[in-house]
Amino acid sequence: MTTTPARILVVDDEESILQFVSYNLRKEGYEVTVAPDGDTALALATESPFDLIVLDIMLPGTDGYEVCRRLRTTSETPVLFLSARDTELDKVVGLELGGDDYLAKPFGVRELVARVKALLRRTGGRVTDGAEDTGPLEAAGISLDESAHLAFHGETQIDLTPREFELLACLMRHAGRVLSREQLLKEAWEWQYVVETKTVDTHIKRLRDKLAAAGVDPAVVETVRGYGYRLAT
Repeated sequence: MTTTPARILVVDDEESILQFVSYNLRKEGYEVTVAPDGDTALALATESPFDLIVLDIMLPGTDGYEVCRRLRTTSETPVLFLSARDTELDKVVGLELGGDDYLAKPFGVRELVARVKALLRRTGGRVTDGAEDTGPLEAAGISLDESAHLAFHGETQIDLTPREFELLACLMRHAGRVLSREQLLKEAWEWQYVVETKTVDTHIKRLRDKLAAAGVDPAVVETVRGYGYRLAT
């Protein structure tokens, strides 16, 4: 059986970066489309779906932050930000706008490819990693199918972004146990470096809103003051 390669959109106004990233991702077997600016990227993303968007922040005209913000109104496609700016604030802003990972320039081929594969794996993209299909998670009246990236409360589907889905999955795997913000960053989202942990609080709030919309008591995600969060059983 032939697997269709994941489709990746690479957005950067530097021709050298576009060539470097697209060449190396094509070598890995991905189908790559490039865009030199934010408006072109938005048009391409509207025309046909992508499995991942590699998005530079400092673009002429519509910058990467604004592109991500607009994408998130209609799409849950994972976004890997690229930026020459490597401050904690830049990372937090990108994450809170709906970005899924952040890669600082300059970067190497191996790190780029590893981040892309991890994102596609976590968000249900077309990556073969040999993972076994485990049964659905069940906790607090919620059923979550990790292989299909679907969550339900009874017959009602819970509409979650990839980041919210992974956060809920992590809480459900450890239902009844308190997880620190740092644990959630590393286990749910596979962050290998520490970012401002308030981004967890922002996504917890959004997760509670989504749970409430599906008829789940949002208080099921409990705040443990000064430490982190717990999914009540």
